[in-house]
Amino acid sequence: QPVHDLATSRLIGVEALVRWEHPERGLVSPAEFIPIAERTGLIAQIDAWVMEQACRQMRQWQEAGVALSFVAVNVSSRLFARRELYEQVARVLHVSGLDPACLELEVTESAVMDDPEVALEQMHRLRELGVRLAIDDFGTGYSSLLRLKRLPVQKLKIDQGFVAGLPWDEDDAAIVQVIIALARSMGMQVQAEGIEQREQAAFLLEHACGMGQGYWFGRPVAAHQLDWDRAP
Repeated sequence: QPVHDLATSRLIGVEALVRWEHPERGLVSPAEFIPIAERTGLIAQIDAWVMEQACRQMRQWQEAGVALSFVAVNVSSRLFARRELYEQVARVLHVSGLDPACLELEVTESAVMDDPEVALEQMHRLRELGVRLAIDDFGTGYSSLLRLKRLPVQKLKIDQGFVAGLPWDEDDAAIVQVIIALARSMGMQVQAEGIEQREQAAFLLEHACGMGQGYWFGRPVAAHQLDWDRAP
């Protein structure tokens, strides 16, 4: 799914999302198969495959002259808790030849706060590789600000549940403004998910949210279907 700069509307990055094209059932939603993969322990293999494919695709785009800043990949809470994540990311970067600075790993707020000491260790090791780190679905968990300030994170992502009510829902508006102010005061970038209307994008831009994604900019598509007319 494309990620856009809200000030210029330019395509600046992408988030890798997994879909299952079943030979008989057609396109199967991740909401249907990801929970099963998590229960059966297959999620780690899926995570690894998605990361490798995303990095290879990013290299292909770069070789074709497309100047995207990053490709973001979600890391499941189960994989994040495993200490071999560092080795896996290092291997994928080496095999694909991708500059680590072009890979952004998204970890949910709940995964970070479930075991903050392990999270802190994992994140510092990953930062040593040079990859970027983002906290996904921010505002839906139980963050400790004391712990948050210790994490080597470059971006907070505003959950789409708060974006949906913008700009009319006063509670959503207040929460979004607080998250943006928190991120900016801590030197982090901030990105909103689930932008579906012009008014939502305008509100976020007005309150200094830097990046956004959602149906207003573009639905998730196959790599060859991205709208490069909005790329730098």
